[in-house]
Amino acid sequence: MNILVLNGSPKGDNSITLQTVLYIKKHFPAHTYTVLNAGSRIRSYEKDFTEAAAALREADLILFAYPVYTFLVPSQLHRFIELIKENGVDVRGRYATQITTSKHFYDVTAHRFIEDNCEDLGLRVIRGLSADMEDLLTEKGRKDAREFMSYVEYCVENGLMEPVRQTFTEAKRVPVNAAPAGEGTDDGSGDAPVALRDKPGDVVIVADLKPGDTQLEGMISRFMAVSPRKTRLVNIQAFPFGGGCISCFNCAADGTCIYKDGFDRFLRENIQTAEAIVLAFSIRDHSMGSRFKMYDDRQFCNGHRTVTMGKAFGYLVSGNLGEEENLRLVIRARAEAGGNFLAGIATDEKDTDGEIDALAKRLDYAVRKQYVQPANFYGVGGMKIFRDLIWQMQGLMKADHKFYKAHGQYDFPQKKRGRMLAMYLVGGMMQNEKIKKKMGGKMTEGMLMPYKKVLKKKICKDICVRRQNGDTV
Repeated sequence: MNILVLNGSPKGDNSITLQTVLYIKKHFPAHTYTVLNAGSRIRSYEKDFTEAAAALREADLILFAYPVYTFLVPSQLHRFIELIKENGVDVRGRYATQITTSKHFYDVTAHRFIEDNCEDLGLRVIRGLSADMEDLLTEKGRKDAREFMSYVEYCVENGLMEPVRQTFTEAKRVPVNAAPAGEGTDDGSGDAPVALRDKPGDVVIVADLKPGDTQLEGMISRFMAVSPRKTRLVNIQAFPFGGGCISCFNCAADGTCIYKDGFDRFLRENIQTAEAIVLAFSIRDHSMGSRFKMYDDRQFCNGHRTVTMGKAFGYLVSGNLGEEENLRLVIRARAEAGGNFLAGIATDEKDTDGEIDALAKRLDYAVRKQYVQPANFYGVGGMKIFRDLIWQMQGLMKADHKFYKAHGQYDFPQKKRGRMLAMYLVGGMMQNEKIKKKMGGKMTEGMLMPYKKVLKKKICKDICVRRQNGDTV
């Protein structure tokens, strides 16, 4: 079997993920392995895709190997997938799978992204291997890798593939109406209309706005016109990126990026200073597109620090978001993991103007009231993964460690000795049949006692306030 390994790591041969592939190659020598460093050589492939196209056509199995970056794949691999489609490379009927390394922070959305794009290309998808970064150093990790490859062989030999989840359809976009009369937009030049100058606050719209993308441009204009707060537009198409994140950890100690394009300073001074952030893009290849992904990845100059925590976020999305389950999960998980309030996602699938207007109002409320909802599983679970990781890596990730310490994210060990002792006591009592029978349903009543105290305190406070105001109680 001819196996083409698409090494999506920007580190090329120094990729940790690639080591798992090399381990598999050693234990399954009957196959032919070709490695394309898609991540580290992306600039050369943008100029000439001939070599890559030939390798793709000759492959029986395409193996995507990459580290998980910001919920998805590195921007370089994202761009490589775009190039496969742009060059019309026919890989239909071939098999595809993937190997990733991460700390399991949203590896599921990265895998789904690859699977969705493989289905676009007509590839037969075999579920991939998600490994911890250090799994190959353990016997269990090595066993997992061997068993994974045996499963891949079995699937190919027997013509097996994962079931197709859904067929993605072309979006039927609803046109955006003109901005309300008397309003205007502020393009960040400083020459804002009077109606905008009088607005309080500062909302930044970070957009991937390409020439001719009139639908997204109309959505942005509508939002800027109806927003109760001042808005300014940052189009990342205009920023001179030196390249995508290469995970060099140069920023680990002080947050300074190794690139000299000034993105780290630009990010902190022009985007993170805003009271709220709106991200605007057209759906491309089941995500926000490779350039937006580059913007996301380069934010690693902040390390694993949730520096925008407490800010409200919103989205303007052009395209068929209703068919993109994975992308919807990424959007919601980003907000939860970052400690942000997701004020809304306005799309052009239906009632575009109404959704944009509602987003503007909710964003304004969140800024005025400093409203942030408590995190759900997406945020709590994700941050516990990074909490443990940064604790272990504090010697290297000094800025992260300082941030986590200052914000109380190290909530271990759990030293609630009083509660633990009480649970031991209750557990011992519940093992005694006589006591258990005597307690009957009073166990639940005991659990409710602290809550009843809170409610009683609130009622007493309300009575005191009413008496002070001269009301009859």
